[in-house]
Order: sequence, then structure tokens, then C-alpha cells
Amino acid sequence: MEFDLTETQKLFKRSARELFTKECPPLLVRETEKSVPHSENMWRHLAEQGWTGLIFDEEIGGLGLGMVEMAVAFEEMGYALVPGPFLSTVPLAGALVDRAGSRSQREKYLGGICEGTVRATVALLEESAAWDPASITLHAAETAAGLTLSGKKLFVTDADKADLIIVAARAGSGLVLAIAERNAPGITINPMPGIDELRPLFEVVCENVSIPESQVLAAGDEARKALGYAMDVATLALSAEMVGGMQWILDASVEYAKTRKQFGKPIGQFQAVQHHLADVLLMTESARSAVYYAAWAMGAEPEQAPLAVSIAKMYASDAYREAGNLGIQVHGGIGFTWDHEIHFYYKRAKSSELMFGDAIFHRERIAKRVVDE
Repeated sequence: MEFDLTETQKLFKRSARELFTKECPPLLVRETEKSVPHSENMWRHLAEQGWTGLIFDEEIGGLGLGMVEMAVAFEEMGYALVPGPFLSTVPLAGALVDRAGSRSQREKYLGGICEGTVRATVALLEESAAWDPASITLHAAETAAGLTLSGKKLFVTDADKADLIIVAARAGSGLVLAIAERNAPGITINPMPGIDELRPLFEVVCENVSIPESQVLAAGDEARKALGYAMDVATLALSAEMVGGMQWILDASVEYAKTRKQFGKPIGQFQAVQHHLADVLLMTESARSAVYYAAWAMGAEPEQAPLAVSIAKMYASDAYREAGNLGIQVHGGIGFTWDHEIHFYYKRAKSSELMFGDAIFHRERIAKRVVDE
């Protein structure tokens, strides 16, 4: 078994690092948090590189790459804190359309995503804040023309920039996935407070929103399976992004420990600081191993993929947060200030910990799967 990236994947990783170093320097990250938009330029660059079609078939305009390549891409995006609706559009909404959509829906919506002309997100969470699809209660009433949606969704990422919002709703006792246009009559989008300003959250309110039959993506068991698959793909992507953030914290902390002097010598010579850095290294490499195994399993052993993805997200959720804690301790007082970028990564760690289920959620998911088997 090969435990390393192929030469092609390593080249892809290097080119991604070069792209984000040039196009997404820390100055632009700071401007994004201050609501200065530059994510549009970043989105355009990614679309020009073909990244918006990264994991989709070439016949609809994608690159046709696998989950390992997706993990490589998202690790580098996490390293640079790349802004924009890439996570919500490609591995979440895009994977959902790819798995559940009809041929015409895939050509229309997924083709637009691959071209970079369509951005999308998925509205799943409600007041229960539970990631389990069984908790969905937003009402979808069947009509002669399709569906009518009524209810509220919370914590929807990038809803203000999305052209399409895929709403998970309940029609009778079954799950249904409906594609709604952001500006459709009856949809109201309100900003919600969040710890990570680089990944904004929104409330989406539906008041008798009409969905034609052509925009009903899937229903019943088919919808449940498609949503489960898309959540696994998005969770894998997020976990890879978390690994990239951990690597940045490690690199920045090591560099700071080499240059910051106390009592006449670099703080990196103190054993307590060395222990912190060693712990961050251990957590980063362990998380990376779990993520890339899950990425391999998504393509090679899909029946084992949900378990592997949960293991990766469970570990990364705890590890990224703790790496942020230790990184800030190494940096001392400057780690809490605007003068250093590490606080951006700490806030991303806290928001990513909860997104798509925290460590507790995935431990329970692992336990249920093991018991069922």
C-alpha cells in the first residue's frame, strides 16, 4: 500500500501553495474580516484554474479528480484561510446535485458550478441545531406544480453570495431536497453572529416559497442517501482544511520560537515551549493521516468511508482547537492581538469544530455504526 502522495498529487499541492501565497496573502485575509470584499477575485481565480469542477465528471466540465486531490486542495486552502463560498458550493451543494440530480439538473446546475458561474449552499440546520437529517422539520407542501416551502433554516453558510440554496425539508414523513433561487419570492436572508467572520452564517426564512417540479432534486430514501453522501464529502473537505490550519499554526509557532528571545536566548530553547510544539506536530500529523485515509476510502472502499470520515472529523475537531490553544501560548500576548494572524486560525478552529458535527456527534455516529455492524 502506498502511504504517500503520488508525484502528480505532490505537484498539485505545490502549485496550490504557490497560487494561494500569491493570491491570498494575510493582508487580504484581514481586509475580508473588515468586510472588504476580495473573495470575488479569489473565486474567479479558482474558477479559471478549474477548481470549481475539481471532483466532477469531465463530461459536464469538471476536472474528474478524486477525493485525495480534493483533500490536497482543501489542506492548502486551510493553510491560507482562502475566503469565499468554495466549501459550501463544491463539496457540499455540488456533491449533492451530482449524487441526486437528474441529467438535466446536473447539466444545468453542476455545469454552472464547474464553470464558476453558479454558487450554491445547503440549508440544513434548524432550531434544534442537529446535523441528523431526521431532525429536519421545515414543511414542504406538495402542489400541482411542485412544492411550497415554509419554515426557517439557521447557520446557513454563504447564503448571501449563493445563487442557489438547496433546502432540506419534510414532505409528509419523507425527506425532500429542493433547489431554491436566492432571490425567489418568499425567501428572506438575515445575517447571524458567528465567531469566524471569514465564513459568514445566515438565517434563511421561507414563506410559501414555490418550487417547480424541475427544481425538486430528490425525495424519500434517495434524498436521504444523497444528503448523507454530500455531508461525508463536505466533512472530509472541512477536515482537510483543518489540517492545513494546524500546519500553519505549527509553522508560525516554530518560526516565532526561533526568533523571539527571552533571557537572552530564543524561547524555542526552553523545554516547555518545545513540548508545546511537539504536541502540535503530533496532532497535525495524526489528523493528516486520518484525513487522507478517509479520502482514500471515499474512492476505494465507499462502504467504510462514513466511518473513516467520522474518525477524521472527530480527531480534527479536538486537535485543531488544541493546536490553536498551544500556538497562542507559544506566541504569548501577541497571539491575542490584531498584529498577528494566529487569532484568525483559532477562530476558524472553533467554528470548524462545530460545523458538520462536533467530536461528540461523530463519536456517537462511530459507535452506532460499529454496533450496527
